[in-house]
Amino acid sequence: MASMRGFVITPPNLVDLMVEKLFEERSPSSRDRLLDPGCGTGAFIEGVIRWCQHRQIAPPWIDGVDSDPTKLSVARERLSGVENVHLLESDFLEDRLGEYDFVVGNPPYVPITQLSEDEKATYRRSFRAARGRFDLYFLFFEQALRQLKPDGTLVFVTPEKYLYVESARELRKALASVFVKEVELIAEDAFAGLVTYPAVTTVVKAVGRAPTIFQDRKGARSRIRFASNGASLLPQMNGGAKRDFNRPTLGEICQRISAGVATGADGVFVQRTASLGQQMLPFAYPTISGRQLSGMEEEIRTTDSIMVPYDPAGRLRPLEDLGEFAEYLRRPDVQTRLLKRTCVKRKPWYAFHETPPLAEILTPKILCKDITPSPRFWLDEVGSVVPRHTVYYAIPKPGVDVLRLMRYLSSDTAREWLAHNCQRAANGFIRLQSRVLRELPLPPEFDREVQGATIRLLREPQPAAYASSQAVLTGVG
Repeated sequence: MASMRGFVITPPNLVDLMVEKLFEERSPSSRDRLLDPGCGTGAFIEGVIRWCQHRQIAPPWIDGVDSDPTKLSVARERLSGVENVHLLESDFLEDRLGEYDFVVGNPPYVPITQLSEDEKATYRRSFRAARGRFDLYFLFFEQALRQLKPDGTLVFVTPEKYLYVESARELRKALASVFVKEVELIAEDAFAGLVTYPAVTTVVKAVGRAPTIFQDRKGARSRIRFASNGASLLPQMNGGAKRDFNRPTLGEICQRISAGVATGADGVFVQRTASLGQQMLPFAYPTISGRQLSGMEEEIRTTDSIMVPYDPAGRLRPLEDLGEFAEYLRRPDVQTRLLKRTCVKRKPWYAFHETPPLAEILTPKILCKDITPSPRFWLDEVGSVVPRHTVYYAIPKPGVDVLRLMRYLSSDTAREWLAHNCQRAANGFIRLQSRVLRELPLPPEFDREVQGATIRLLREPQPAAYASSQAVLTGVG
């Protein structure tokens, strides 16, 4: 079941690198057992045999496991005549095959969105790492550690995100109980045609050992430690300091920090404001995307509107109350596009992918784009703009001096902290997330606002405004 999805062929040079790491502590013997879970067409098994032949030593007993009979038949043909190789059609996550001295492989990358409800329920019962929006390779890590003998060695290539995403916290806890010898980030384009941000992780099943050697993609080496509470490793990976828990955070002075509205069909719901007829205006709000929050302009004027089939309280309006908007939604081309969205399995066909909390969104707020070369923030002072899913918004609590907060967010101190704690995206960009934004430390003087003292208020929230090309965002940074 697992390996039929998420299968990616590992290039030979990467296979050889990983096998070298696998046997760095000690060479295998014919008495040792080696496992390749999700072996596919046998690339790692060939790599192990190649390593042993080059050194003229007997290879270990090798078990290759995969649930895809087609790939296994290719592996059997490639490895025919090799006596110490045993290929088994099985689901590695369901079957326990015994204990191994060595484990090596490239587990399948399958996000939770590609799993059935029955699969998710089964995995959540069986694996500690199956929490939140887990990926299947988290579970391969956990299962492989179960089957690894004491002092045995495991080498996996996986996406690097297990090092910092919240959904992998339980996996990081498990890794903190063993010796993660090394994590090496591999070139982004190591897998032809894919950008996976891969990491090669070497684990020895032992306790009380040295810190992990971490090597970034520029070849710089440092030392990191997996924390017993499963905390993100990003601050250590990026050379930043840990959060000072004596300082207030952005999350403590904001009533909400969240990604913008996800419609699942922006091409349907987002229109140029100037093209809207008068009958559509009652359902239209100024909107902006992350792509539009760019450049160095101090002010960004919105030119687009988002058509919202919800009332100000966030309730989906009946179609009969939408007038001309409903006629537009019922157009065959528009309705066909909306029906293709996954959310229609659980929601009315014209609903957004996520229900927008309009009562909160339509208030003064701070905006930033999700992927950026350097953090920059804009102020929606009136509170009329509905940000889309590539924009994050923060709504300060009453009493917060928002202009002073904006000045701090544009400071070198805030930028440096975000650079050290945000995920990396392509081309040197960083990826902002609500979790990281909530943890951003603030200067001690914001303590008064955390405690509810009345400082200088931003203007009072305005009633929900209909779309206007004159809605303005003021930027800092």
